[in-house]
Amino acid sequence: MSGGFDQFRAACQARVDQRLSGYLDANPFPCPSLGEAVRYVLLAGGKRVRPLLAYGGCGAVGGDWADADAAACAVEFIHVYSLIHDDLPALDDDDLRRGRPSLHKAFDEATAILAGDALQTMAFELLSAPGAGDRLGMVRELALAVGPQGMVAGQVRDLAAEGVESSLAELETIHRLKTGALIEASVMLGALGAGRAAPEQLERLREYGGRIGLAFQVQDDILDVVADTETLGKPQGSDQESGKTTYVSLLGLADAKLKANELASGAIGALADFGPEAAPLRQLAQYIVDRVN
Repeated sequence: MSGGFDQFRAACQARVDQRLSGYLDANPFPCPSLGEAVRYVLLAGGKRVRPLLAYGGCGAVGGDWADADAAACAVEFIHVYSLIHDDLPALDDDDLRRGRPSLHKAFDEATAILAGDALQTMAFELLSAPGAGDRLGMVRELALAVGPQGMVAGQVRDLAAEGVESSLAELETIHRLKTGALIEASVMLGALGAGRAAPEQLERLREYGGRIGLAFQVQDDILDVVADTETLGKPQGSDQESGKTTYVSLLGLADAKLKANELASGAIGALADFGPEAAPLRQLAQYIVDRVN
Protein backbone atom coordinates (compact mmCIF):
# COMPACT_ATOMS: atom_id res chain seq x y z
CA MET A 1 0.00 0.00 0.00
CA SER A 2 1.38 3.39 -0.97
CA GLY A 3 2.66 5.96 1.49
CA GLY A 4 0.12 8.36 0.02
CA PHE A 5 -2.74 6.11 1.07
CA ASP A 6 -1.26 5.59 4.53
CA GLN A 7 -1.15 9.37 4.95
CA PHE A 8 -4.73 9.72 3.70
CA ARG A 9 -5.93 7.01 6.07
CA ALA A 10 -4.12 8.46 9.10
CA ALA A 11 -5.32 11.99 8.35
CA CYS A 12 -8.95 10.88 7.90
CA GLN A 13 -8.89 8.76 11.06
CA ALA A 14 -7.44 11.62 13.09
CA ARG A 15 -9.96 14.07 11.63
CA VAL A 16 -13.04 11.95 12.28
CA ASP A 17 -11.84 11.03 15.77
CA GLN A 18 -11.52 14.73 16.55
CA ARG A 19 -14.97 15.45 15.12
CA LEU A 20 -16.61 12.57 17.03
CA SER A 21 -15.07 13.69 20.32
CA GLY A 22 -15.99 17.30 19.58
CA TYR A 23 -19.60 16.35 18.93
CA LEU A 24 -19.86 14.60 22.29
CA ASP A 25 -18.21 17.53 24.06
CA ALA A 26 -20.64 19.99 22.46
CA ASN A 27 -23.70 17.83 23.13
CA PRO A 28 -23.43 16.48 26.69
CA PHE A 29 -25.89 13.77 27.66
CA PRO A 30 -28.41 14.64 30.41
CA CYS A 31 -27.74 11.13 31.71
CA PRO A 32 -23.97 10.93 32.39
CA SER A 33 -23.88 7.14 32.54
CA LEU A 34 -25.28 6.90 29.01
CA GLY A 35 -22.73 9.42 27.81
CA GLU A 36 -19.97 7.39 29.41
CA ALA A 37 -21.17 4.25 27.63
CA VAL A 38 -21.30 6.01 24.26
CA ARG A 39 -17.78 7.39 24.74
CA TYR A 40 -16.53 3.93 25.76
CA VAL A 41 -17.52 2.40 22.45
CA LEU A 42 -17.42 5.34 20.03
CA LEU A 43 -13.95 6.56 20.94
CA ALA A 44 -12.35 3.10 21.17
CA GLY A 45 -10.56 3.51 17.84
CA GLY A 46 -11.06 1.11 14.97
CA LYS A 47 -10.27 1.25 11.28
CA ARG A 48 -12.87 3.97 10.54
CA VAL A 49 -13.38 2.46 7.08
CA ARG A 50 -16.78 4.09 6.58
CA PRO A 51 -15.52 7.62 7.34
CA LEU A 52 -12.58 6.94 5.00
CA LEU A 53 -15.09 6.09 2.29
CA ALA A 54 -17.07 9.26 3.01
CA TYR A 55 -13.99 11.46 2.73
CA GLY A 56 -12.86 9.55 -0.35
CA GLY A 57 -16.25 9.88 -2.03
CA CYS A 58 -16.30 13.60 -1.34
CA GLY A 59 -12.80 14.09 -2.71
CA ALA A 60 -13.53 12.03 -5.80
CA VAL A 61 -16.10 14.60 -6.97
CA GLY A 62 -13.95 17.61 -6.07
CA GLY A 63 -15.31 18.37 -2.61
CA ASP A 64 -13.39 19.56 0.43
CA TRP A 65 -13.00 17.32 3.46
CA ALA A 66 -15.04 19.77 5.53
CA ASP A 67 -17.99 18.95 3.25
CA ALA A 68 -17.78 15.31 4.37
CA ASP A 69 -17.38 15.78 8.14
CA ALA A 70 -21.09 15.31 8.89
CA ALA A 71 -21.26 12.24 6.64
CA ALA A 72 -18.12 10.72 8.17
CA CYS A 73 -19.43 11.12 11.72
CA ALA A 74 -22.94 9.96 10.86
CA VAL A 75 -21.83 6.71 9.24
CA GLU A 76 -19.53 5.96 12.15
CA PHE A 77 -22.38 6.62 14.62
CA ILE A 78 -24.47 4.08 12.71
CA HIS A 79 -21.66 1.57 12.39
CA VAL A 80 -20.89 1.67 16.12
CA TYR A 81 -24.58 1.37 16.96
CA SER A 82 -24.73 -1.74 14.77
CA LEU A 83 -21.70 -3.25 16.52
CA ILE A 84 -23.22 -2.67 19.96
CA HIS A 85 -26.44 -4.41 18.97
CA ASP A 86 -24.60 -7.17 17.04
CA ASP A 87 -22.75 -8.14 20.20
CA LEU A 88 -25.89 -8.49 22.35
CA PRO A 89 -26.90 -11.97 23.55
CA ALA A 90 -30.05 -11.88 21.41
CA LEU A 91 -27.94 -11.46 18.25
CA ASP A 92 -24.31 -12.61 17.92
CA ASP A 93 -23.63 -12.86 21.68
CA ASP A 94 -20.00 -11.69 21.50
CA ASP A 95 -18.14 -10.64 24.64
CA LEU A 96 -15.20 -8.93 22.92
CA ARG A 97 -15.04 -5.95 20.58
CA ARG A 98 -11.93 -4.06 19.46
CA GLY A 99 -9.90 -5.97 22.01
CA ARG A 100 -12.06 -4.88 24.96
CA PRO A 101 -15.23 -6.18 26.62
CA SER A 102 -18.31 -5.54 24.50
CA LEU A 103 -20.47 -2.69 25.73
CA HIS A 104 -23.08 -4.94 27.32
CA LYS A 105 -20.26 -6.63 29.27
CA ALA A 106 -18.52 -3.43 30.30
CA PHE A 107 -21.85 -1.89 31.37
CA ASP A 108 -25.09 -3.91 31.03
CA GLU A 109 -27.53 -5.00 28.34
CA ALA A 110 -30.04 -2.21 28.90
CA THR A 111 -27.35 0.46 28.66
CA ALA A 112 -25.97 -1.16 25.50
CA ILE A 113 -29.39 -1.15 23.82
CA LEU A 114 -30.02 2.48 24.74
CA ALA A 115 -26.52 3.58 23.71
CA GLY A 116 -27.15 2.04 20.30
CA ASP A 117 -30.49 3.82 20.07
CA ALA A 118 -28.81 7.12 20.96
CA LEU A 119 -26.10 6.72 18.34
CA GLN A 120 -28.64 5.99 15.61
CA THR A 121 -30.64 9.13 16.33
CA MET A 122 -27.43 11.18 16.65
CA ALA A 123 -26.56 10.26 13.07
CA PHE A 124 -29.80 11.65 11.69
CA GLU A 125 -29.69 14.73 13.94
CA LEU A 126 -26.25 15.53 12.53
CA LEU A 127 -27.21 15.01 8.89
CA SER A 128 -30.46 16.97 9.19
CA ALA A 129 -28.72 20.08 10.53
CA PRO A 130 -28.04 22.89 8.03
CA GLY A 131 -24.78 22.34 6.22
CA ALA A 132 -23.00 21.54 2.99
CA GLY A 133 -24.47 19.41 0.24
CA ASP A 134 -27.81 17.72 -0.32
CA ARG A 135 -28.80 17.15 3.29
CA LEU A 136 -32.25 15.71 2.54
CA GLY A 137 -30.73 13.33 0.03
CA MET A 138 -28.12 12.31 2.59
CA VAL A 139 -30.74 11.58 5.24
CA ARG A 140 -32.73 9.46 2.79
CA GLU A 141 -29.61 7.62 1.62
CA LEU A 142 -28.65 6.69 5.16
CA ALA A 143 -32.20 5.76 6.18
CA LEU A 144 -32.51 3.35 3.25
CA ALA A 145 -29.13 1.80 4.03
CA VAL A 146 -29.91 1.23 7.70
CA GLY A 147 -33.62 0.41 7.77
CA PRO A 148 -35.79 -2.47 6.53
CA GLN A 149 -34.43 -2.07 3.00
CA GLY A 150 -30.84 -2.42 4.21
CA MET A 151 -28.92 -3.33 7.34
CA VAL A 152 -31.89 -4.31 9.50
CA ALA A 153 -33.17 -6.64 6.79
CA GLY A 154 -29.71 -8.17 6.54
CA GLN A 155 -29.65 -8.78 10.27
CA VAL A 156 -33.00 -10.56 10.15
CA ARG A 157 -31.95 -12.76 7.23
CA ASP A 158 -28.61 -13.48 8.89
CA LEU A 159 -30.32 -14.68 12.06
CA ALA A 160 -32.73 -16.83 10.08
CA ALA A 161 -29.79 -18.44 8.27
CA GLU A 162 -28.04 -19.67 11.41
CA GLY A 163 -27.76 -23.45 11.35
CA VAL A 164 -29.00 -23.56 7.75
CA GLU A 165 -26.72 -23.90 4.73
CA SER A 166 -27.54 -20.91 2.57
CA SER A 167 -27.09 -20.76 -1.18
CA LEU A 168 -24.45 -18.48 -2.63
CA ALA A 169 -27.19 -16.14 -3.88
CA GLU A 170 -28.79 -15.88 -0.42
CA LEU A 171 -25.41 -15.34 1.24
CA GLU A 172 -24.65 -12.49 -1.15
CA THR A 173 -28.05 -10.93 -0.40
CA ILE A 174 -27.40 -11.12 3.34
CA HIS A 175 -23.96 -9.56 3.00
CA ARG A 176 -25.11 -6.80 0.65
CA LEU A 177 -27.83 -5.83 3.09
CA LYS A 178 -26.18 -6.37 6.46
CA THR A 179 -22.74 -4.92 5.69
CA GLY A 180 -22.66 -3.65 2.14
CA ALA A 181 -25.56 -1.20 2.32
CA LEU A 182 -23.87 1.04 4.90
CA ILE A 183 -20.52 0.86 3.10
CA GLU A 184 -22.19 1.88 -0.16
CA ALA A 185 -24.02 4.68 1.64
CA SER A 186 -20.77 5.94 3.14
CA VAL A 187 -19.34 6.66 -0.31
CA MET A 188 -22.60 8.19 -1.48
CA LEU A 189 -22.99 10.44 1.56
CA GLY A 190 -19.49 11.82 1.03
CA ALA A 191 -20.27 12.62 -2.61
CA LEU A 192 -23.67 14.12 -1.77
CA GLY A 193 -22.02 16.23 0.92
CA ALA A 194 -19.82 17.85 -1.72
CA GLY A 195 -22.97 19.14 -3.41
CA ARG A 196 -21.42 19.04 -6.88
CA ALA A 197 -21.52 15.42 -8.06
CA ALA A 198 -22.92 14.76 -11.53
CA PRO A 199 -25.55 11.99 -11.84
CA GLU A 200 -23.16 9.75 -13.77
CA GLN A 201 -20.53 10.18 -11.06
CA LEU A 202 -23.01 9.15 -8.40
CA GLU A 203 -23.96 6.11 -10.47
CA ARG A 204 -20.34 4.97 -10.73
CA LEU A 205 -19.68 5.64 -7.07
CA ARG A 206 -22.72 3.56 -6.16
CA GLU A 207 -21.35 0.70 -8.24
CA TYR A 208 -17.99 1.07 -6.50
CA GLY A 209 -19.63 1.07 -3.08
CA GLY A 210 -21.75 -1.96 -3.83
CA ARG A 211 -18.76 -4.00 -4.96
CA ILE A 212 -16.49 -2.95 -2.14
CA GLY A 213 -19.24 -3.50 0.43
CA LEU A 214 -19.50 -7.14 -0.58
CA ALA A 215 -15.72 -7.48 -0.76
CA PHE A 216 -15.47 -6.22 2.82
CA GLN A 217 -17.76 -8.96 4.11
CA VAL A 218 -16.04 -11.68 2.06
CA GLN A 219 -12.76 -10.61 3.65
CA ASP A 220 -14.43 -10.73 7.07
CA ASP A 221 -15.43 -14.33 6.34
CA ILE A 222 -11.81 -15.10 5.44
CA LEU A 223 -10.42 -13.43 8.56
CA ASP A 224 -12.84 -15.37 10.77
CA VAL A 225 -10.94 -18.46 9.63
CA VAL A 226 -7.32 -17.35 9.24
CA ALA A 227 -6.83 -14.61 11.87
CA ASP A 228 -6.54 -14.95 15.63
CA THR A 229 -8.66 -13.32 18.30
CA GLU A 230 -5.94 -10.90 19.38
CA THR A 231 -5.46 -9.60 15.86
CA LEU A 232 -9.18 -9.42 15.12
CA GLY A 233 -10.06 -7.75 18.42
CA LYS A 234 -13.16 -9.98 18.54
CA PRO A 235 -13.70 -13.73 18.92
CA GLN A 236 -12.17 -15.74 16.08
CA GLY A 237 -14.26 -18.54 14.61
CA SER A 238 -17.57 -17.07 15.81
CA ASP A 239 -19.25 -17.63 12.43
CA GLN A 240 -18.52 -21.35 12.54
CA GLU A 241 -19.68 -21.60 16.15
CA SER A 242 -22.96 -19.88 15.21
CA GLY A 243 -23.54 -22.28 12.35
CA LYS A 244 -23.40 -19.51 9.73
CA THR A 245 -22.78 -20.12 6.06
CA THR A 246 -19.82 -18.05 4.83
CA TYR A 247 -17.97 -17.57 1.56
CA VAL A 248 -15.21 -19.78 2.94
CA SER A 249 -17.60 -22.60 3.85
CA LEU A 250 -19.22 -22.45 0.39
CA LEU A 251 -16.25 -21.72 -1.86
CA GLY A 252 -13.21 -22.76 0.15
CA LEU A 253 -10.49 -20.40 1.34
CA ALA A 254 -8.66 -19.98 -1.98
CA ASP A 255 -11.77 -19.19 -4.01
CA ALA A 256 -13.09 -16.86 -1.31
CA LYS A 257 -9.84 -14.88 -1.57
CA LEU A 258 -10.20 -14.84 -5.34
CA LYS A 259 -13.79 -13.57 -4.98
CA ALA A 260 -12.70 -10.73 -2.68
CA ASN A 261 -9.99 -9.63 -5.09
CA GLU A 262 -12.32 -9.83 -8.09
CA LEU A 263 -14.79 -7.58 -6.29
CA ALA A 264 -12.05 -5.10 -5.39
CA SER A 265 -10.84 -5.05 -9.02
CA GLY A 266 -14.40 -4.45 -10.20
CA ALA A 267 -14.78 -1.59 -7.74
CA ILE A 268 -11.60 0.01 -9.02
CA GLY A 269 -12.85 -0.47 -12.58
CA ALA A 270 -16.03 1.42 -11.74
CA LEU A 271 -13.86 4.50 -11.14
CA ALA A 272 -12.26 4.40 -14.61
CA ASP A 273 -13.77 7.76 -15.59
CA PHE A 274 -12.46 9.50 -12.47
CA GLY A 275 -9.07 11.17 -12.32
CA PRO A 276 -6.37 11.18 -9.65
CA GLU A 277 -8.79 12.71 -7.15
CA ALA A 278 -10.30 9.21 -6.79
CA ALA A 279 -6.93 7.60 -6.00
CA PRO A 280 -7.77 7.16 -2.28
CA LEU A 281 -10.90 5.18 -3.19
CA ARG A 282 -8.92 2.96 -5.54
CA GLN A 283 -6.33 2.31 -2.86
CA LEU A 284 -9.01 1.81 -0.23
CA ALA A 285 -10.54 -0.97 -2.32
CA GLN A 286 -7.29 -2.91 -2.18
CA TYR A 287 -6.80 -2.11 1.51
CA ILE A 288 -10.20 -3.62 2.33
CA VAL A 289 -9.25 -7.01 0.90
CA ASP A 290 -5.64 -6.91 2.18
CA ARG A 291 -6.49 -6.00 5.79
CA VAL A 292 -5.74 -8.43 8.63
CA ASN A 293 -8.48 -7.31 11.07
